[in-house]
Amino acid sequence: MMSKFPKDFLWGGAIAANQCEGAYNEDGKGLSVEDVAPHGWKGLPTSEPTSDNMKLVGIDFYHRYKEDIQLFAEMGFKVFRLSIAWSRIFPQGDEQAPNEKGLEFYDKVFDECHKYGMEPLVTLSHYETPLHLSKTYDGWRNRKMIGFFEHYARTVFTRYKGKVKYWLTFNEINSITHAPFLSGGIYTPKEKLSKQDLYQAIHHELVASARAVKACHEILPDAQIGCMILGMPVYPLTPAPADVLAALQTERENFFFSDIQVRGTYPTYAERFFKEHDICLDITTQDQQDLLETVDFISFSYYMSTCESSDPSLETGEGNILGGVPNPYLKASEWGWQIDPEGLRYYLNILYDRYQKPVFIVENGFGAVDELIELKDGTKTVNDDYRIDYLNDHLVQVAEAIEDGVEIMGYTSWGCIDLVSFTTAELKKRYGFIYVDRHDDGTGTLNRYKKKSFNWYKEVIATNGESLG
Repeated sequence: MMSKFPKDFLWGGAIAANQCEGAYNEDGKGLSVEDVAPHGWKGLPTSEPTSDNMKLVGIDFYHRYKEDIQLFAEMGFKVFRLSIAWSRIFPQGDEQAPNEKGLEFYDKVFDECHKYGMEPLVTLSHYETPLHLSKTYDGWRNRKMIGFFEHYARTVFTRYKGKVKYWLTFNEINSITHAPFLSGGIYTPKEKLSKQDLYQAIHHELVASARAVKACHEILPDAQIGCMILGMPVYPLTPAPADVLAALQTERENFFFSDIQVRGTYPTYAERFFKEHDICLDITTQDQQDLLETVDFISFSYYMSTCESSDPSLETGEGNILGGVPNPYLKASEWGWQIDPEGLRYYLNILYDRYQKPVFIVENGFGAVDELIELKDGTKTVNDDYRIDYLNDHLVQVAEAIEDGVEIMGYTSWGCIDLVSFTTAELKKRYGFIYVDRHDDGTGTLNRYKKKSFNWYKEVIATNGESLG
């Protein structure tokens, strides 16, 4: 087929520091919320790091980044999405002076990317709030967090001027309503938080995001900075008007975050929601001024769609990460995540229609149990045709969205190398084109092996999408 992808389309892959780096206490790094979350996003935090926390070692990217980036380059990555561990730069989070060794590590990583002509796409906060900020200030519930985050952002913007052209503020910012500790660093247990507490924390985070955007535009005028949301199209379960309205309501709960980051003001539909839930936010005149600094593009993760019904008894909570009602027309992965490639095309169109700003798919992937096998020639690999099928089907829909007129900057497949899962904190749920020999019991050599999908994706990038089936 003729490629529908623009010549400058940014093909690549994505990881996060807490799921890959390991070295959780090396070179002056402070603890983050992830270092005390061994059981994933629904598990309770521990008081100290424990040996069952897979993220403490991750896949040892901290020591093996050169080998890994070389493998990404071999696939032809134009862009590599990664995050900076905030607590490597400011171990407590509220210091004035940064940790030089932490800054040096990312200097080396970015230099390694540029060696192969690969642009880093850097997330400032990817579920990695310094633990001290969580315990001492209760995370984003505290207005002081805005200043701490702005100081961190300005520090890294200044340091990596000329090295990083693409930035994101908060990863999946809308996930704070589901995972307040890991997403918002809020130490108070979720069940003790009122909607007032939660939306005040969200407000602080949105103001901090806008301040980071302003700082980026000042310090790095040639760079672009975007927001990042957990993307999930919401379908009504039936054509019943009550179901359609239920879907609209859920959709708005997610778009609330991007509406503010893209448009610079609170949406009018929020007024009724706040009134009905007794939410009265502390919003200063300065906050309103800060929010006017809007993002250059919208990025998002996409793994599944969901259905909504006006009948609460149908809410099983199964089939999707954020609840909702399972779609009877879709199949699901081993972890119950429903597979909907056409939903990606639909969502891309919805986003672009809503905002008329470039969009960037920065996470999309397939978590599965992979089996490492040895071929006759002695090499080891994984025959992951299921992953190839999933990614192929989604990328075909991306091409369709481009034909629809959507301006898409690029695509970074999630977990381009196996990493520790955010939701379940296990390694057996693998996403990568590269198999990492490490297992949930802590055993393994950490050796890297190319899966079948490695060469498939290499071909997709080399042909700019023409090889897609």
